Amino acid sequence: MRLGDLVVDVTPLRESREFRFLFAARLVSLLGFGLTTVAIPVQIYGLTGSSLQVSLVSVVIMVPMLVGTLAGGILADRMDRRKLIVPARGSAVAVFALLAVNTTFEHPQLWLIYLCAAVNSVLNGLSATALMAATPAIVGRARLAAAGALMAITAELGAIIGPSLGGVLTAGLGLAWNYGLTAVATLLTTLLVSRIRSLPPTGQPEESPLRSVVEGLRFVGRSRVIAGLLLIDFCVALFTVPFALFPELAERVFAGGPGIVGVLYAAPAVGAMIAAAASGWTDRVKHTGRYLVAATIACGVAVGGFGLSGGVLWSALVWLALLGAADTISEILRRALLQHNTPDHLQGRISALWLAQTNVAPALGSVEAGVLARLLGPVTAIAVGGALCVVTSAGVGAAMPALRESSLQDPSADELAEQS
Repeated sequence: MRLGDLVVDVTPLRESREFRFLFAARLVSLLGFGLTTVAIPVQIYGLTGSSLQVSLVSVVIMVPMLVGTLAGGILADRMDRRKLIVPARGSAVAVFALLAVNTTFEHPQLWLIYLCAAVNSVLNGLSATALMAATPAIVGRARLAAAGALMAITAELGAIIGPSLGGVLTAGLGLAWNYGLTAVATLLTTLLVSRIRSLPPTGQPEESPLRSVVEGLRFVGRSRVIAGLLLIDFCVALFTVPFALFPELAERVFAGGPGIVGVLYAAPAVGAMIAAAASGWTDRVKHTGRYLVAATIACGVAVGGFGLSGGVLWSALVWLALLGAADTISEILRRALLQHNTPDHLQGRISALWLAQTNVAPALGSVEAGVLARLLGPVTAIAVGGALCVVTSAGVGAAMPALRESSLQDPSADELAEQS
C-alpha cells in the first residue's frame, strides 16, 4: 500500500456542491452537539449526584429516536430528502433555547431536560435518516467510503472541539452559554442545508407505510451482509459506551471536574480524527468485511485497556484515542458496505433501521454500564464491557461468512439489479 493511499480522499468535496454544503452543515451541527455532550450529563449529575440518572437520559430518548428514525426512513423513500432535513434542524433551535432558559431557573427542572432530549431525538432521527439516504445519490457508489470518512472527520472535529469547549464554557461561564451556542450552531446548520438542491428518491413506494417497513425488514432478512452489519454494529454500540460514567470517573478516579469530563469526551475524537484522515485505503482494499471485523474487535480491546488504566489519566486518554480510531474505521466500513449493498429505493428504510439500532444499543449500553458500575464499580464495569465486545464481535464474524467476505469491490445492489 502506497503512502498516498492512506490520505483521506477529498474527491466528494471537489466534485459535489451539495456534499460541500452537507459537509459544512454537519460540521457546524456536530460542533454544537459536542457542547451538549458535556452540558447535559454535567447538569444532571449536578442535580442528582447519580451516574445512573445520567445514563437514563439515553433510555428517555430511545423511543423517540426510534420513532424519528423509522418515520424518517419511510418519508425519505417517499419525498424530497432535503425537505425532511431543513424543518427538523430548524425546530431543534427552539429545543436548545429552552434548555438554556431552564438553566436560569433557581431550581432547573430535571423533567424538562429529559423532555428536550426526547424531542431533539425525534428531530435528529428524521434529519439523520434523510441525510444518510441521500448520500449515495450525491457522491456516487464509488465514493461511499470516501464520503463516510469525510463525514467521520466532521464528527471527530465536533467531538474534539465541542466537548473541550463545552467543559471550558460550563466551568467558566455556565450551562446557559453552552446551550445557547448550540442553538446558534443549529440555526446555521439549517441555513446551510437549505442551500442544497432537491434530493427526491429515485422511486416512491406505492404501498402503505406499514408495508414499506415490512419490505425493508424482508430485505434485511434476505441479505446476510446487511443482517451481519446490523448485528455487529449492535455489539460494538452496546459494549463500548463508557461515556455515561465519565462524570463519576472524573470526580472519583481522576479527582477533577467538568474540565476532565470534557477531556475524556474529546480523547476518542482525537484518535478518530487521525484514523479518518488516514482512511484513504478504505475504499480500495479487497477484503472489506475482514477489516471491519478486526476493527470491531479492536474497539473492545481499547475499552478494556481504558478500564484497566488504573486511574492514570494519560494512559486512559491513550486507550480512549485508540477506541476512537478503531470505531471510526469500523463505522466507515460499516456505513459504506450498508449503502453499497442497499438499492436506492430502500436507502431510507435501511438507513432508518441502521440508525435506530445504533441509537438503541448505546442507550441500552449506557444503562448496562450504569448498573454494572453500581454493582462492580465504574472501572470494572468498563473492563467487562470491553471483554464482551471482543467476544461478541469475533463470534459474529465467525458465524456470518457473508459479512466476513463482503467487499466494496463487488457489484453494488443497484448494479446487480440492472444485470438481472
